[in-house]
Amino acid sequence: MFERMREDIRGVFHRDPAARNAFEVLTCYPGLHAIWIHRIAHGLWERDWKLVARLISHIARWLTGVEIHPGARIGRRFFIDHGMGVVIGETAEIGDDVTLYHGVTLGGTSWNKGKRHPTLESGVIVGAGAKILGPFTVGAGAKVGSNAVVTKAVPPGATVVGIPGRVITRAGDDAEATQEARRQAMAEKIGFDAYGVSQDMPDPVARAIGQLLDHVQAMEQRMDGMCKALTALGSDYCAKELPELREEDFAGVKEQQRQP
Repeated sequence: MFERMREDIRGVFHRDPAARNAFEVLTCYPGLHAIWIHRIAHGLWERDWKLVARLISHIARWLTGVEIHPGARIGRRFFIDHGMGVVIGETAEIGDDVTLYHGVTLGGTSWNKGKRHPTLESGVIVGAGAKILGPFTVGAGAKVGSNAVVTKAVPPGATVVGIPGRVITRAGDDAEATQEARRQAMAEKIGFDAYGVSQDMPDPVARAIGQLLDHVQAMEQRMDGMCKALTALGSDYCAKELPELREEDFAGVKEQQRQP
């Protein structure tokens, strides 16, 4: 038991830069207290001491602001950051190294008995205020954005945002990864720091810049094709090298971009 508690505390240090020392984590993290109390309540629930288990979980809710049904199954190194307002239903299942932020609900959409709450596989991160509703699986390593409402299965490694939740990035999406890599290369070439043009940003300016980078990339490819065709015809039009874009010429621009 104590080894699991030490493991939980190490998990807090790994995922919360505000944690300063073990005593602070031990005494000031209600999400951690809720998990420890849940383990006691879940053990009683499994031994058919259901009323006592429910009473313990009710006390934990009053003390921590986190409501975890004693029937929920939770893996190792589970971390609830801030904690207040988190609700985890009876048939929810949570894998290892999962992180939830405040206001998250793992709820159901049916009054029928049986499996009615979601399953979160290992490494899932759920942002503040998100609602995951229904008996489906959120795949390993997936991320759910703040205030998203998810009502259907999420592939492993995907990122889900919005109401209703929609997948905006997917692990292993080769076409999208290739496009993003091309944008990154072009941005670095012209001296623009591409940290602001991620695919999952809703900023219209960032999207416009991304489209411009795609256009420049396409024009370069077209020019390369034209030069190869002209060379094949015996022309030396493309013999001249383009002016070099030097990193030091754009150092000041990148520094200005990073300033608030």
